Amino acid sequence: MQNLQTKENKMGVMPIPKLLITMSLPMMLSMLVQALYNIVDSMFVAQINENALTAVSLAFPIQSLMIALSAGTGVGINALLSRNLGEKKFEDANQAAKNGIFLSLVSFGIMAFIGLTCSHTFFRLQTRDEQIVTYGTQYLTIICILSIGIFMQMTLERLLQSTGKTIYTMITQGIGAIINIIMDPILIFGLFGFPRLEVAGAAIATVTGQIVAVALSVYFNCTKNRELNLNLKGFKPDKKIIATIYQVGIPSIIMQSIGSVMVFGMNKILLMFSSTAAAVFGVYFKLQSFIFMPIFGLNNGMIPIIAYNFGAKNKKRIESTMKLSILLAVSIMFVGLALFQIFPAQLLGFFDASEHMLEIGVPALRIISLSFIFAGYCIIVGSVFQALGNGMYSLIVSAARQLLVILPAAYLFAVLYGLSMVWWSIPLAEIVSVALSTLLFKRIRTLKIDPLG
Repeated sequence: MQNLQTKENKMGVMPIPKLLITMSLPMMLSMLVQALYNIVDSMFVAQINENALTAVSLAFPIQSLMIALSAGTGVGINALLSRNLGEKKFEDANQAAKNGIFLSLVSFGIMAFIGLTCSHTFFRLQTRDEQIVTYGTQYLTIICILSIGIFMQMTLERLLQSTGKTIYTMITQGIGAIINIIMDPILIFGLFGFPRLEVAGAAIATVTGQIVAVALSVYFNCTKNRELNLNLKGFKPDKKIIATIYQVGIPSIIMQSIGSVMVFGMNKILLMFSSTAAAVFGVYFKLQSFIFMPIFGLNNGMIPIIAYNFGAKNKKRIESTMKLSILLAVSIMFVGLALFQIFPAQLLGFFDASEHMLEIGVPALRIISLSFIFAGYCIIVGSVFQALGNGMYSLIVSAARQLLVILPAAYLFAVLYGLSMVWWSIPLAEIVSVALSTLLFKRIRTLKIDPLG
């Protein structure tokens, strides 16, 4: 074996506070940039008209589905790869990486087909407004047909994360996001001699940034990630490895896909009142990503640390990582709560909010953001389940929160009390999530962590 492989990985020896910050900070910064370009994307689209903003908001469930497929598979790859490295099984780690790349290409093929055949029907199921349907079909078709960017980017960045090289994922995500931000106004409004493409321009800018990030990720994996050999010559898919990846990955995919179902259902409920209500919900998701993305970056740094030390049977490092991660996540969420409570009108103002949108949106942001108090804890605990190979626990919590609480409660509140009460379904669901997460965490601690000694 190479010296780099036989040398002790920093995830097994570096002090936990320094290690977690080293692993997570680059990802947190890059995801903040990702959140920024999501917001900027919608800010430019909102300048076309409110229907354009609504169309992009209604496309969000399918975009979430793509993120679910790519991120869920990535979680499985990340957990398996880090565990193999912790157990010094370097060839197994190589095979996990190669099979992960294969799975990302399969996922791309599925989403490209969906984009070609189902985009128009998807919008017809939600609204009869012809302009929203036209804008949405254009946007979603482009996003899906060129989704190779998001799938390959997510997988290749997970390979870098699994070996502790998160600085390079910050570079790839950051540059991809910056290209998106630069291209957005140029393609949307037709600047510098480019045609005015409006919503289609926003989609093209997004996929271009993702594809550039893929090219950079390939370069960094081939030149900097010496712990893995990604030579695909003679590669054949391995059913056992794929099954192991999806043992953790499928619950995560389903868990995040449930989010797509929840958003689709919530949009249908909100459209009972007005398209502006659905636009407010879409804007909320863009804004909350600026708070949640750093937590997801923290997760991406935390999961390989816990998986590695679980493989190495180091209970103390697992517990220290969990405690520090929860503390950081809850702290970030309190900052987000303060922003949403104090500046809701200013946040909506970034999206050219009309008086009607402000009337709906200001109380909505203040009510929904109460869920932030609980969400940081639940996100971290759910990722601990995944890192320890119990992704099914995360699925149970997510399904209970989004399908058994949010949607039924939102519908009942809508019918019985009106739009102003619909938003309370989200904080209510987060309280249920805290209770269930804590119960399952006690169980996994007893079964998997405590026996380590």
